Amino acid sequence: MSVASWVVIFWKAWLLRRAVADVARGTALFWQSASIDDARQALPAFDRNALVLPLVEATQHPAPGPLGASGAPAVQLTRVLRDALHGVLHRLQFGQVLLATVGSTAPFVGLLGTVWGIYLALTGIAAAGQISIDKVAGPVGEALIMTAAGLAVAIPAVLGYNIFGRVIARIEADLEGFARDLRDLLAGAAA
Repeated sequence: MSVASWVVIFWKAWLLRRAVADVARGTALFWQSASIDDARQALPAFDRNALVLPLVEATQHPAPGPLGASGAPAVQLTRVLRDALHGVLHRLQFGQVLLATVGSTAPFVGLLGTVWGIYLALTGIAAAGQISIDKVAGPVGEALIMTAAGLAVAIPAVLGYNIFGRVIARIEADLEGFARDLRDLLAGAAA
């Protein structure tokens, strides 16, 4: 659990650091472009994690649907942008479940080790027929180490989950605002 958590923590830290910069650069490039087609051509070089680009590309060839065919292009555009946004957010949130699971279960695994160590200490006392510090110290010391190991695994996972959750929420808000502005731009151009 520790190795998996640290791999996800380092990978997500790298990914989200780039994603924050990509969203800022991608949206700025889009709004500075002369046309949507110019932005579609320029974005791949600046949007390495493909966060803004899928939203722009989704507006290029929206799939016809019952609402689009019935004369509600704004509704269809909203649906296409929402689907593209969900795809981007799904990629950003990858690994969050692992961190949450490790953060919530690792202390209990450590606790299981603690209980097992105390059980061994008590069976050692029972087998010896007398209480001595050497029969108790070893298993109880191991039990305390198991508790510390469980916490050492859980704490980074919980911290990573919380920090990355905040960064993802900020990116999500930026992308939702961009999608809303893009929808308003395209809906206004169609009207």
